[in-house]
Amino acid sequence: MGDLDTREWLLTNGLGSFASGTVSDVRTRTYHGWLFAATSPPSGRTLLMSHLEASLELPTKVIALGTNFWASGQIEPLGYKLLRSFDINPVPEWTWGEQGWQLSRQIFMPYGLQAKLEEQKETKDFNDSILGTNQTSFRDRVLIQYRYQGRDTAVLRLRLLVGDRDFHHQQKGSSQLQFSQQLKKGQLFLQSKNADEFGTPWHLRWSKGTYQSNGMWYWNYGLPEENRRGLCDKEDLYSPGYLSVVLESGDTVTLEAQLGFPDESNIALNCESFNREILAEQKRLSQIFGWENFEQSKGNKLKLSSPSTSLPAKDVIWQKLLRASDQFIVHRASINGPTVIAGYHWFNDWGRDTLIALPGIAIVPQRFEIAKGLLQTFGHYCRQGLIPNAFPDAGGEPFYNSIDATLWWIETLGIYLEATQDWKFLAQQYPIVRKIYKALVGGTNYKINVDSTDGLLSWDAPGVALTWMDAVVEGIPITPRRGKPVEINALWYSALCWASRWAEVLSEQHFAEEGARFANQARRYTQQAEQVKQSLQKFWNPKACYLYDTIEPDDSRNSQIRPNAVLALSLSHCGFSGKQGYQVLERAAKSLLTPYGLRSLEPSDPEYIGKYIGNSVSRDSAYHQGTVWSWLIGPFIRAWQRFHKDEALPFDWEPLMQHFLSDACLGSISEIFDGDEPHQPKGAVAQAWSVAEVVRHYHDFK
Repeated sequence: MGDLDTREWLLTNGLGSFASGTVSDVRTRTYHGWLFAATSPPSGRTLLMSHLEASLELPTKVIALGTNFWASGQIEPLGYKLLRSFDINPVPEWTWGEQGWQLSRQIFMPYGLQAKLEEQKETKDFNDSILGTNQTSFRDRVLIQYRYQGRDTAVLRLRLLVGDRDFHHQQKGSSQLQFSQQLKKGQLFLQSKNADEFGTPWHLRWSKGTYQSNGMWYWNYGLPEENRRGLCDKEDLYSPGYLSVVLESGDTVTLEAQLGFPDESNIALNCESFNREILAEQKRLSQIFGWENFEQSKGNKLKLSSPSTSLPAKDVIWQKLLRASDQFIVHRASINGPTVIAGYHWFNDWGRDTLIALPGIAIVPQRFEIAKGLLQTFGHYCRQGLIPNAFPDAGGEPFYNSIDATLWWIETLGIYLEATQDWKFLAQQYPIVRKIYKALVGGTNYKINVDSTDGLLSWDAPGVALTWMDAVVEGIPITPRRGKPVEINALWYSALCWASRWAEVLSEQHFAEEGARFANQARRYTQQAEQVKQSLQKFWNPKACYLYDTIEPDDSRNSQIRPNAVLALSLSHCGFSGKQGYQVLERAAKSLLTPYGLRSLEPSDPEYIGKYIGNSVSRDSAYHQGTVWSWLIGPFIRAWQRFHKDEALPFDWEPLMQHFLSDACLGSISEIFDGDEPHQPKGAVAQAWSVAEVVRHYHDFK
């Protein structure tokens, strides 16, 4: 396995659907396959098409181009040894070859929302679509194209491997699980049946070739990444048959797999239509981000042995970052509006992650309608003063299991309003701000309430974890943080400052009694903010020259050195002194800062765990006990710029940029890294807030 390049690639379509695999073309995860279709966007993600097992028949030999891990430990066939190059721009492309022949393959996943909806999102009608008054239509599909060059006529055989399973679980073959197929000219309709339940219908089309039905099971694929994670690591895939294509030098064959029943209006498949789809996606991104010329150079061929050692021009990286950020913005059918996938492959959309990511994902790139729509959606679902942390599928109720999603909503609303001066939107959302304020002061779920003695925000509910450090193992929170967490109260202070500013703005826009009412509210917010600012001094730990992480319900102090102190210094309004901020950042830079983000706990702490490895219990136990989180580099930069204005940022961007370009998931940023050197990337291979914070501060990269 040592010579296998298992770096990953990812394609998405704006619906939650995705395709993913490795540079060597070997599947190492449950989440590797060519069509994971979101049957209830962005949820219901189902593996339909795993891959095509390719072989090339020449006059003197048959060449197997696939590579598979098997549960026995064997790797067979060894097609990766014939792999000459891999290129990710503009779409993933593999090239296999020997003397006398060369075969390339490209995979592309077109954007899944119809153009009409995209136009709505960029116009004043967008708010209607958020609240469900406009209908949407989706297309989940993936395109594959092979191109042959050679001196002899060749036959390309493509054996189809399929499934019908939830994307979290492996498929197990059985006599009850069957796949029906109906063959028409140039296309194949497929649907599974398990006992008396029918599966997801989909179909495969091709531009040329002869299909032969030849059903069989392929048993016991091995999935080594799942083995490392202590999860089930074996899978069975079904093959209904294979396609044979006669190719002369220069010929191509194009295939399309699509969710749903065959559509007679489908356009013809060929090289030109494949290229048109790629150009349409490039045009879509160019229009969103205002690029005159989308980066299309073919200079990104990767060495299959090691990452590159030099960075491309800054503007090229910037375009790649924006393209990466777009992968996380998806449509949620249950609210008929946009949301943000927290990370690929396995996360859904979460309120906290979305709101933290929103400045980098949407506000900095000036996708203001997306930002506005998301803020409006979350505000619309505010209940008992709480903003939802997750949306269910259609028919369910949102989940309100966080204390900070509500406060991040206010913080992000403030950032949006400052960027746009959209005071009309403020007037629409201000009643929600008032509702939140009253609920927090009066008390709401999880015993969340403002302490009347010091004005600080507290919570006390055993068995749950309501802050971003939310790992729970066997019903026990690893970092419970009950009481008064430092970043929660820093957010509360910033929220009061925002509320005061907004009440002043609204008082200036109204006359007589209305204006006076807003002015009175502004004064009350200001007075309360001053009380909170004074009470924030309870978090100062003079012995450590750092901030206590939590004031616990019994009024004891947690003195662990965590990045939450940095978060508290990074917000739009900061209640700590310049001297305190300076000292906190000095300590954080020495003990928490790494080339990829901040550790969640300093290494000298007895509870520190330096490697994120093992089964789910081991990994969850390490999640916030030293593991490096990439998204925290953004708060560190903002805090440093506030308290170390005249000092250079003590952070070298190059390792993180090299990771983005040529490590883990090519063209994205991992969720987490080991706390110990060499800080191996772990967790989700593409994380929204990791990318978002780099976008937000990319222009600080010297």
